[in-house]
Amino acid sequence: MKHLKLHNCLFHPPPAFKGFNQLVSLELYEVTISSEVLGRLISRSLLLEQLVLEISSILNHIQIKAPKLRSFDFTGNIELICIKKAPLLVKLSLVNTAELSEEARQSDHAKYFESFPALEHLNLNYLSVMVLDAGSGDIAAKLSSPLNCLKCLCLSDICLDELDEFSYVLCLIRSSPYLQDIQMKIFYVALDTLIDPVRGDVVNDIPASFRDVTLNHLRVARLDNITGTKPEMELIKLLLAKSPMLVRMLLQPNKGQEFAETRLKVLADITKFSRASPKAEVDYNVDNNLV
Repeated sequence: MKHLKLHNCLFHPPPAFKGFNQLVSLELYEVTISSEVLGRLISRSLLLEQLVLEISSILNHIQIKAPKLRSFDFTGNIELICIKKAPLLVKLSLVNTAELSEEARQSDHAKYFESFPALEHLNLNYLSVMVLDAGSGDIAAKLSSPLNCLKCLCLSDICLDELDEFSYVLCLIRSSPYLQDIQMKIFYVALDTLIDPVRGDVVNDIPASFRDVTLNHLRVARLDNITGTKPEMELIKLLLAKSPMLVRMLLQPNKGQEFAETRLKVLADITKFSRASPKAEVDYNVDNNLV
């Protein structure tokens, strides 16, 4: 058997089960399975190339060893995913909805991507970012190993006003010199409810921290749900200033009525930002304005 797709069932193999040695693709949708069994199933399927997991029941720790794996798409509740050996992994999507375990908080996630250096497409949501940066304390300026193959970075439900999330976003960008496409959906949090707001000195230090970084391959950038906060505006300014091949930047403002006046101020500020690319068009979609 080379392909296995299961929906809404219980998977509980006998103790002697040794996996599927010919399995190429595995898709599990709302399958009830223990973390231990799932880890063994994946790691014993040595020819596995495609893995899709959509599991809403809470899993704790999965360790994956998949030398042939090229695509991994996870949506669900998990405390920690450890991908040990996946040298051919090209596409990784982690959409997590579980809170962090103590084990996740103690892990060294600065080295998380070392096991899959061929990664080209990366998709993370807020809780996945929290899992990755949880154990690192002060977030490093760059990852321990650069993502030299990464072309597309997609981040969803990210609050750029929270220090940890903003710092990790900057870390990923600095660590991805060959990025071609950045897609980001911003999650707005009121200032008085932020856990650890981005400090003014962090924002002011951004130009210096990117002094030796140029995004020579970035062609498209999209940021949705812009509210005009200082970290958001500095990120936009940075991408325009550091991307000599940029063709298009699409900025979708937050449509909330409370941001009506801010939207016009953001539009005015963007027109003043310098652009490294003479061909860069910035589409700030208040009323389909091109600036």
